[in-house]
Amino acid sequence: MKIEKLLLNLSFSFTLFVASSTFAQQSIHTSGGEANGSGGAVSYSVGQLVYTLAIDNGGSLAQGVQQAYEILAVGLPETENNISLSIYPNPAVDVLNLLAGDLKEDKYTYQLVDNQGRVINIGNINKEQTQISISTLTGNIYFLNVFNSNNKQIKSFKIIKK
Repeated sequence: MKIEKLLLNLSFSFTLFVASSTFAQQSIHTSGGEANGSGGAVSYSVGQLVYTLAIDNGGSLAQGVQQAYEILAVGLPETENNISLSIYPNPAVDVLNLLAGDLKEDKYTYQLVDNQGRVINIGNINKEQTQISISTLTGNIYFLNVFNSNNKQIKSFKIIKK
């Protein structure tokens, strides 16, 4: 309880100092609320990365901005053709490596698509490791879609280009 009062006092003093010289920012948080006490009130949010730290003789206050970081492989976990597909590195800078295990006689292809649905690159998958160059792309989120010989999408990967 003593630490909470100390943090409330410290955060209130820090808030008054910062409010007099800066503007506030808004962001969407996973959770949060407000805490009130005899020394003042403080708003808090859950899910933030710390980027500044205010230390006083009686305590400290950490504040930050929430940064979402997500890597997903979307699609069917097991393909109908029973091949295993994986991709690395993700996030990537220059080259993506598409690993295809248990390749059958079918012809597999891939499409690299930007986040607006435009096809950036099309290629064939005819060996267990296929390298895909992304060095000329800008930093963004892309999708790598894999298709079987019937042109049916069997897997989709969300790619982050640094």
